[in-house]
Amino acid sequence: MKSVKISTQKTGLSGTLSFPGDKSLSHRAIIFGSLAEGTSHFTNVLPGEDCVCTRKAFEAMGVKIKSSKDATELTIEGVGLKGLKQPKSELYLGNSGTSMRLLMGVLAGQSFQATLTGDPSLSSRPMRRVADPLRQMGAQIDGREGGNFAPITITGSKLTGINYEMPMASAQVKSAILLAGLYAEGPTRVKEALPSKEFNQSRDHTERFLTYFGADIKVDGILISVNGRKSLKWCSFPIAGDISSAAFFMVATAIVSGSKIAFKDILYNPTRREIVRVLDRAGISMLEVSPIKKLGPEEAIDFTITPPSDLLKAFEITRDQIPFLVDEIPILCVLATQAKGKSIIHDADELRVKETDRIQSMVSQLSKMGADIKAEGNSIIINGPTPLTGAVVNSFKDHRTAMSLIVAGLIAAGETIVEDIECIDTSFPNFFELLSSLKLNYKILTR
Repeated sequence: MKSVKISTQKTGLSGTLSFPGDKSLSHRAIIFGSLAEGTSHFTNVLPGEDCVCTRKAFEAMGVKIKSSKDATELTIEGVGLKGLKQPKSELYLGNSGTSMRLLMGVLAGQSFQATLTGDPSLSSRPMRRVADPLRQMGAQIDGREGGNFAPITITGSKLTGINYEMPMASAQVKSAILLAGLYAEGPTRVKEALPSKEFNQSRDHTERFLTYFGADIKVDGILISVNGRKSLKWCSFPIAGDISSAAFFMVATAIVSGSKIAFKDILYNPTRREIVRVLDRAGISMLEVSPIKKLGPEEAIDFTITPPSDLLKAFEITRDQIPFLVDEIPILCVLATQAKGKSIIHDADELRVKETDRIQSMVSQLSKMGADIKAEGNSIIINGPTPLTGAVVNSFKDHRTAMSLIVAGLIAAGETIVEDIECIDTSFPNFFELLSSLKLNYKILTR
């Protein structure tokens, strides 16, 4: 097991940072490049373990994928919607829920059978929310507890489009249905659960990719429809930097006195900007913001962050904002410990079924460091500002918990040891490389 020892950061952070490609976009680039006709080329692909699992799954189904030495550049020889071949063994997806749920949609319309497996954490995460609508389309899906838990076996079937009203805001469920819709007879229509007063849809990466790759798709507010049987065309573009990964350094910049960091080519999809709004309510503004630039189907910007001149302000996150912040909640818990007043994260039950129970992991481990933080049901309440003290804390094998606790260690008195950090490679393999570029004082421990 690897751990990291972090000491109090006594000087400000400064530098210019570029980030690995967004994980959601990297998954989809591999999926759509594989299903398209022709050769697609992508740069700044995230080489994290989750995306590698998606890549290996498609390679096991006959797709030829050539990568650069660091695996950030991929050339994919697409086989078309019907060109996948039956894998010779189970498709192991590690800890990647995105891989499993989206592949369920792709495999539902194939002419062969495949089994999806994962590590113990992934095997404990619910899949019925995907399996049930796919069965309505005609898919044959088997697994533990009626197909709710992996291993999941999917026997490709003839699919028929459905009208599906989402019971919850979930980009992964929506994406699985739309991907299956590419193989279905007739239109597949999805009506979104309204996740927010500001937005009328959950993360829309799949819709953007479908449009960019030439699918027959229509988006009309909360209604999305796709007509199947139309081939996808090859595409090439760079992947925008992951704003969820940048969030750790955005918060670090805001809480370490005297800091100033420039961020380059960061994803600025409208359904991923909620972190920016929360930081703004806390008193943290993006400065020197560049014009929005197009990177393939997505948007990106450059900006700079410095700590606010006054105390950080407490903030609230409502239930309808959770779908847009589900990856950023752990680091926002750290931010809230340094904000004046009571911060409340309401009804974050979706965090209970991530790589770990992130409500429990953040409350228990930040409490060890002296934070005034507690859970009431599925809500998190944090009073601040509170001085943090170094402690031995654990990631619970969750990458976002691990990185959030490392950031907390930057402002904690003394030394902080974060245990079980191998999980960081799933989403942010060069996390420590960026820490080193900022000249942070840390040491990797192995035992």
